[in-house]
Amino acid sequence: MKEPRSCGFLIVKGDPIQSFLLMKHANRWDLPKGHVDPGETDLECALRELEEETGIGSNQIIMAPDFLYETRYMVTGKRYGLGKAPIEKTLRIYLGRLTQDVTLAITEHLGFEWIDWNPPHQIQSKAIDPLLEHVADFVKQPTSRRETNPVDPSPS
Repeated sequence: MKEPRSCGFLIVKGDPIQSFLLMKHANRWDLPKGHVDPGETDLECALRELEEETGIGSNQIIMAPDFLYETRYMVTGKRYGLGKAPIEKTLRIYLGRLTQDVTLAITEHLGFEWIDWNPPHQIQSKAIDPLLEHVADFVKQPTSRRETNPVDPSPS
C-alpha cells in the first residue's frame, strides 16, 4: 500500500504578507489540500486541490520555490482499508501568493477567512501554528533565498 499523503497550499496576499487564507470546517480551520491521486506529483495534487476547493488557478498565484513544509502524523487506517490500525500520514504544504484579487468558489468547506498576518499565530497548535511559524522563519530569510517565480506544475 502506498503511504497516505496529502498536499496543499498556504495562500497569502501581499508582499510582504498581509493576510493568509484558511478554510472553515465545522470544528476547525484547515487549508485547501487533499490526497495525492495515483500518478500525480505532490505539486500537481496541491494545485488541483487548490483549484477544486477555492477556484484559485495556478495562473493566479506565484509560488515560493524554496518553500516546502512537511509534517508526519499518525491517523487511523480506516480510510485506507486498514481498520483501526494506526498509520503514518505525510502532509506537504506549498506557499503561494495571489497575483490578483479573486472571488473564491468554496466547494468543500463551510466558508473561509483571510486572517491578518501578525506572527506568532495561535490558531491550531498541532496543524496550522507550526506551518505559520515555518512561514514566518522563511520570510525572514534574505530576499535572494526566497525569490518567487510562476508555478510550473510539470514534472522535472
